[in-house]
Amino acid sequence: MRPLILTVLGSVLTAVAGAQSPATQPLQAELKSAFIRSVEEATAGVDGVAGWIVTDLTTKEVVTARNERQQFPTASTIKLSILYELLKQGQSGTIALDTRVPLDRAQVVGGSGVLQHLTTPALSLRDHAALMIILSDNTATNVVIDAVGMDRVNQRMATLDLGDIMLRRKMMDAAAAARGDENVASPASLAAMAERLWRGDGLTAESRTAALRILRLVSGQIRSAVPGSVPVFEKTGSLTGVRAEAAVVEVTGRPFSIAVMTTYLARDDDGNRVIRDIASAAHGYFDRLAKGGAWGRR
Repeated sequence: MRPLILTVLGSVLTAVAGAQSPATQPLQAELKSAFIRSVEEATAGVDGVAGWIVTDLTTKEVVTARNERQQFPTASTIKLSILYELLKQGQSGTIALDTRVPLDRAQVVGGSGVLQHLTTPALSLRDHAALMIILSDNTATNVVIDAVGMDRVNQRMATLDLGDIMLRRKMMDAAAAARGDENVASPASLAAMAERLWRGDGLTAESRTAALRILRLVSGQIRSAVPGSVPVFEKTGSLTGVRAEAAVVEVTGRPFSIAVMTTYLARDDDGNRVIRDIASAAHGYFDRLAKGGAWGRR
């Protein structure tokens, strides 16, 4: 009886493994090819340069990618690395995340955010981090950078083998930007940073929960391309000629990560569109894999 049970169990495990791996089934392979074609079609009309990576977090397979190791300007997606460093230093006791400190008006900069419009705010670093991610507040971001140290962010990224994520200037530092000190990252490393926060790698359960709480409140092109019932943990970034986003999309049974970066855009909306189109196609692909099994029945 025991050998029979083991034989049956082995057959079940083999069938499950086959259902989970797109490469093991011809029909799933065809679905994957169709998805890749849709991504290529979406990017073909971009008047600029695009890079992307989409990874199946169940199988660890990179399903589609282009220019994934090339550095692009990050715009505000660099704030993922700043958030991670803040949480790490908070865990170690290097800095206190919950002590409220009045804002020094000398730190106020323009661009996105609300702090520039307030008179005498007194916020904790935890609250500054929330504003940095949810509203992409540039003043809040600079407060956090001053607290954690720009060099510490870059050292952390290098330690994690994400050294092409480089924080080289504070937000709205026009002089640094004119010198060419742009904040940069590759799509692959930016996606890996989003994955690290989502999994909680190197973070306590409390830190991971704090990160996911604010990342889930970001509203970008990836969020708009996915049904509202599907959790999305993302960060957006935009500059003139640049659009970038990175996220983990938590499709039940088949989560995936995605990073899309664009630059030299003749039309900024091309960047928004291509991010949205790739995210929509990716969701459709992984959702069908999750719900359709080996044969696509739903």
